[in-house]
Amino acid sequence: MSGVMSAGNALQAAVFATLSGDAALVAALGDGGIHDRLLEGAKHPYLRLAGIESSDWSTASEPGEEHAMTIEARGGEGGNKVVQEIAGRVRALLHDAGLSLADHHLVNLRH
Repeated sequence: MSGVMSAGNALQAAVFATLSGDAALVAALGDGGIHDRLLEGAKHPYLRLAGIESSDWSTASEPGEEHAMTIEARGGEGGNKVVQEIAGRVRALLHDAGLSLADHHLVNLRH
């Protein structure tokens, strides 16, 4: 097994680092409010990096992949208003962001 992280895993790690490094988002969610798996009894509100689908996007001369990531926002008692505020912050942080991926190059990141 090589030491190179897959592009999908590198993207997820960069997204997680970006979201968990934002003071406004962390304040809205509380400590530990960003997860990469489903947790029973997770405190609301929270975000979950719910999954990533990857497909080949190679050209005749260069390898490449396209990734579709699902990020779920749960508001609990705060309801839809809280979810929309959190989703807006996530979009502001990630849309067109120039994330640095370990061992890979990000071409674009779109909402």
